[in-house]
Amino acid sequence: MKTLYLECGMGAAGDMLTAALLELTEDKEAFMDRINHLGLPGVKVTAEPSVKCGITGTHMKVTVGGEEEKSLDAHSDHHGHGHDHEHHHDHDHHHDHDHHEDEGHHHDGHDHGHHHHASVGDIEELINGLNVSDRVKADARAVYSLIADAESRVHGRPVSEIHFHEVGTMDAVTDVVSVCMLMEAIGADEVVASPVHVGSGQVHCMHGILPVPAPATALILKDVPTYGGSVRGELCTPTGAALLKHFVSRFGDRPMMKTRAIGYGMGKKDFEQANCVRAFLGEREGTREQITKLECNLDDMTGEDIGYAIERLFSARARDVFTQSIGMKKNRPGVMLSVICLPEDADRLAEEMMKHTSTLGIRRQEMSRYVLQRDEKTVRTPYGDVRMKVASGMGTERAKPEFDDIAQLATENNVPLRTIRDAITADGTGKNE
Repeated sequence: MKTLYLECGMGAAGDMLTAALLELTEDKEAFMDRINHLGLPGVKVTAEPSVKCGITGTHMKVTVGGEEEKSLDAHSDHHGHGHDHEHHHDHDHHHDHDHHEDEGHHHDGHDHGHHHHASVGDIEELINGLNVSDRVKADARAVYSLIADAESRVHGRPVSEIHFHEVGTMDAVTDVVSVCMLMEAIGADEVVASPVHVGSGQVHCMHGILPVPAPATALILKDVPTYGGSVRGELCTPTGAALLKHFVSRFGDRPMMKTRAIGYGMGKKDFEQANCVRAFLGEREGTREQITKLECNLDDMTGEDIGYAIERLFSARARDVFTQSIGMKKNRPGVMLSVICLPEDADRLAEEMMKHTSTLGIRRQEMSRYVLQRDEKTVRTPYGDVRMKVASGMGTERAKPEFDDIAQLATENNVPLRTIRDAITADGTGKNE
């Protein structure tokens, strides 16, 4: 399974993610040529070598009409002199601007003249007109939808009234579309990321000084494992947060994988730690993943009611649900109900257990498990097609036919189950669809 792992120990921004993914591609020049000829008005993208703490990587410089968007951490002087006064991500904050305010103000506190603002509809129209695949367009619209929804909730205004600064919008659209294009080109089967370092302190924006993470970023990263720390400044931008939320299927430790390529996407500012997003691309065979076990003891529920609770828990995305017969206080026979789930789903599944069982308390245990890579293929038999579950990795490989398919074919052809199984065996691994 082709796996992409994103290490976000210094947060994430659109330009950093773009640079990290670009380093994983074989033909960087072809991508740069393509991104600069997409039809984004006034946009020029340059991939520049960058060194942080002795490590060489890539920094993506995006200019719009020759102008580069900047923003400021609130603990720095914002007169714009020297690199310490620049925000470490070359990136705009997506805060909507009231049209009655001075539209020439950037987040660096400088007046760059009168600029227009773009609505969410304008951005979608721009994306739809780009020379990219339908998949890239759909991914880009979905990412911007996350940003717009967060801004709408932060400012208490409908999404249709959210507007973004023109320069910042083009910079961000470039980042979003670039990452979506690179994700399509890389074609990873799964995307995993570390917990996200969001930084600390405060940051300047159009409306004043905001805490880190910025309110929109905090909303986008809801249900994503994050942490702060001693690093002062905004390490994760709204665009970076939305890209992670859209593409990443799981957050946690780097899985066991054979790494084929490593990319370093550099931020702009220097810290004691290397300011980068690191991307690992490789093949995952077997892996160890974090899981949570929830348990409760029941002695006053019928078998029918417990069966219904199990159905509801599976519907709520539990990885596994099972029961064990136990002896309880006062010599009563009972049932222990166990639920296996991902850590991020545990609170929600605990609520489901409380709702659909009679328990007054639930035990929670954090643990890890080893899992094999799982795939599915189809085998053709004289009686019809049968799906095969295939598991591999950690020195083993096995396949098992889907019982529901065997049962259906046995019924349709009026033959015993073993006849269908023998047909699969006789055909060896079968013919893949």
